[in-house]
Amino acid sequence: MRRGEQWSALAFATPSVLGLGLFTLFPVGMAVVMSLFSWPMLGTSEFVGLDNFRYLFGADPTFVAALRNTFVFTGLYVPLNIVLALALAFWINRSRWKNLWRVLFFIPAITPMVANAVIWKLLFQMVGREPNLLADGRTALLSVVAMSVWQGFGYNMIVFSAAINELPRPVLEAAAIDGASGLRRLVSVQLPLMSPALFFATIMTVINALQVFTQPYILTAGGPGNATSTLVMNIYQAGFQSRDLGLAAAGAWVLFAIILLVTAVQFVGQRRWVHYES
Repeated sequence: MRRGEQWSALAFATPSVLGLGLFTLFPVGMAVVMSLFSWPMLGTSEFVGLDNFRYLFGADPTFVAALRNTFVFTGLYVPLNIVLALALAFWINRSRWKNLWRVLFFIPAITPMVANAVIWKLLFQMVGREPNLLADGRTALLSVVAMSVWQGFGYNMIVFSAAINELPRPVLEAAAIDGASGLRRLVSVQLPLMSPALFFATIMTVINALQVFTQPYILTAGGPGNATSTLVMNIYQAGFQSRDLGLAAAGAWVLFAIILLVTAVQFVGQRRWVHYES
């Protein structure tokens, strides 16, 4: 019977294992190999070692700008998203129409991003003709951030709303008896109790911000100049426009290393401020 159960378990696991191998492990392995080659989409590949990485950080005129824009976007987008989602979650929690507000604010998060970006592009063109916000290097990236915050804060708002609903009432009542109210209650009681939800939302929001592509691609196509070009857009242009798969793979591994490093730092830092119930 035990042997039969083992074969049954293996049969059930095989499709998932094959899918993981074919669509995740094999592409990851190929990306490692391709990053070390000059690998044109059509033609013969040639081993170049780390030359692709040297080119990205040296001779490539767009990669460093894309890296800078990605960090600036992340630095603006993540705090705005978290603060707006958190503020609306607390406000909605006190409203008698909380379910309606949650649905309305969550709709942009589940609407196709391309459709949202096209609509926002039309709005920017109609409202900001003089000056054109998307055509000005000083405001283009800020416009992309604004559209992205509107698109993405609904998900975190739902996460925070759930965390607020799960706050232990006895602790809140004890804080009220001790005189904690307003900002003191928020900072000293509610936010520490919500720290696991805040940590999760921060991790996911940072990862999504570092991978931003659709919004700047639709709104500005990376312009004006390279003012809104991002890392993923640079990878896309290297792979599908310049048709240099080796260079695209190298850029993808740089992005992977950045995400891995930032996430590791967040996990190390969460020991100081994230409080889990025992």
